[in-house]
Amino acid sequence: MTATTTKNTEVALTTADLFSNKQESLDLHWWSGNKNSGLGFTRLSFSSSEIGLVGYFNLIHPNQAQILGETELNFFNKADDSILNNLLAQLFQRKSAAIFISDGLNPPEGFREQSLKYDLPIICSTLSSNELIDQLRHYLTQALAEKEILHGVFMEVISVGVLIMGQSGLGKSELALDLVSRGHRLIADDAPEFARIAPETVNGTCPEILKNFLEVRGLGVLNIREMYGDSAIKSNKFIRLIIDLIPPKMSIPKTEDRLRLSERKTNLLGVDIPTISLPVAPGRNLAVLVEAAVRNHLLSNNGYNASEDFIERQKRFMQ
Repeated sequence: MTATTTKNTEVALTTADLFSNKQESLDLHWWSGNKNSGLGFTRLSFSSSEIGLVGYFNLIHPNQAQILGETELNFFNKADDSILNNLLAQLFQRKSAAIFISDGLNPPEGFREQSLKYDLPIICSTLSSNELIDQLRHYLTQALAEKEILHGVFMEVISVGVLIMGQSGLGKSELALDLVSRGHRLIADDAPEFARIAPETVNGTCPEILKNFLEVRGLGVLNIREMYGDSAIKSNKFIRLIIDLIPPKMSIPKTEDRLRLSERKTNLLGVDIPTISLPVAPGRNLAVLVEAAVRNHLLSNNGYNASEDFIERQKRFMQ
């Protein structure tokens, strides 16, 4: 199932929502502007090099969140009227969602008139410029990233983010419970949410309503944190591997494939994720197989391929 996404040119997060969500942690103060304005943050910076997400005021490359610190404000205060008017025009007439003033400073009073004229909020913070930029960039990257919800169980297995997928009734939750009992960690059951936060990085989290819970047939809903402790739960992880459980009848054995891993790629939010098809059959220890698949994946990432190594050894013995 795919989550609803917002077009790049549409508002994905209003400035008022950002202020409400981060007011305490960023020590924000709404200095000027209409809190109910339609201005907001879009995903434009994820698809366009013409505008950035967060940064210092730049005459060449504008940002959706313009940051003004002590250096920038001193420059504005020392500028003569003609230069000041030109700077104000360039600052307030851009496609910015808000102007942030850092270091506990207040902008010149002339900013208030421009803020009201162009319906551009000005927000002050006691944080330093660098810290404010880092905090806003992290928050906005998460908030504006396109998201997708998949059906499955998302876990951390041997420090690797692994999504266990498959048809209903194949035992995904039972497998997850077995992995938790072996020391691995649950992130999300049933509906993990994924967001692309970098060109090749997809982060997986759990919806708030599902956190800590795992539904197992015959046992009902289990609180994994209460049963196994805090160490059995992980809040988020980058997804690196998908394990696709398949019924035995869907597996068509081929002699030429027995030596090689049945791996393919699954496109998730534009990123190709290695996917392993794992047949389910009575007597198979799926938890051990998943652990082995993850360890083999780590070896493969480090440049080692067991199948190729074995084939080369066979060739040497045949010579």
